[in-house]
Amino acid sequence: MKLLALNCHEAWVHQLGVLGAELDVVVGLPGRYTRDWDARMRPLPEGARTLTLDEALRASESYDCVINHNITDLLDTRGIAGPKLLVLHETLEGRMEQQEAEFDAREMRAMLNTYLASVGGHAIAISRMKAKSWGVTHTVVQNSADPDAYLEPVGDLACGIRVANHVTSKRVFLAWDFHAEAFEGLPLRLVGHNPDREGAAPAEDWGHLKRMLASHRFMVHTADKRLEDGYNMAVLEGMAAGLPILVNEHPTNIVQHGVTGFVATTPADMRRHAEQLLKDPELARRMGDAARAWVARHFGPDRFRVEFGRAMQEARKKYGRAQGRRVGR
Repeated sequence: MKLLALNCHEAWVHQLGVLGAELDVVVGLPGRYTRDWDARMRPLPEGARTLTLDEALRASESYDCVINHNITDLLDTRGIAGPKLLVLHETLEGRMEQQEAEFDAREMRAMLNTYLASVGGHAIAISRMKAKSWGVTHTVVQNSADPDAYLEPVGDLACGIRVANHVTSKRVFLAWDFHAEAFEGLPLRLVGHNPDREGAAPAEDWGHLKRMLASHRFMVHTADKRLEDGYNMAVLEGMAAGLPILVNEHPTNIVQHGVTGFVATTPADMRRHAEQLLKDPELARRMGDAARAWVARHFGPDRFRVEFGRAMQEARKKYGRAQGRRVGR
């Protein structure tokens, strides 16, 4: 099986390594802070290679599946032979907010649905919230995290950690005012590409990220319930690494309050829970162990492999029917 994936973010693309496929990854795409594969986030999946979009178009190769992440990707890859799979990582409302767009959401959904039908494309979403937002698919393939890929938790550093890029431009999405009020003056490390934030920096590489996750006491995630899920890939990875998770109240959060972390209704509530974990490493360890077991059961790589495999099969069916219609004209 040979796949082509446009790079959206390295942590997500890295998951494709569990499929055991030959993988080409398109880099050099606009709108990213780096043109190449960012090895600080993840190593390339074993056996994968990178190429530019122009190189992919000139090669005229046929793929078993071409993995896209937005409408622009679908348009850019229309000249590449192979079934088209669209992975929806954001809510439509969030995309409109970020781009300050004024188009009608219903028209956007209809346009996307029409285009997918015309090319025989298949859409999936990484969460139920995002599938519902776009209204073009009911198929959800959730992200995964493998506890075996992370170090044993130590939690010896009385400090929280948050993994997020571009928090200033995503301030509304990430409910950053809630976060800032909760953690003012408390020890918290921000990991990610945030050049305007003093003291924030990306991990040096995946090994460095694993060591940071192993040493910190808890992880934080806050999100605006209108625009973003109550969890993301960083949360899954934090749980896989044995960290309890602190989140704000959200209809899609996956934290079991008092078991795998704490769910806070107010910034003061979150601050109180953070102080509790900072003072009690044994509590953090117990919750982290529960989080690790829970994510292994519900978000393991085997589930991703099966669900993504089914999605690619569906994409191939739709592509074949579309090709048949063209031949029959």
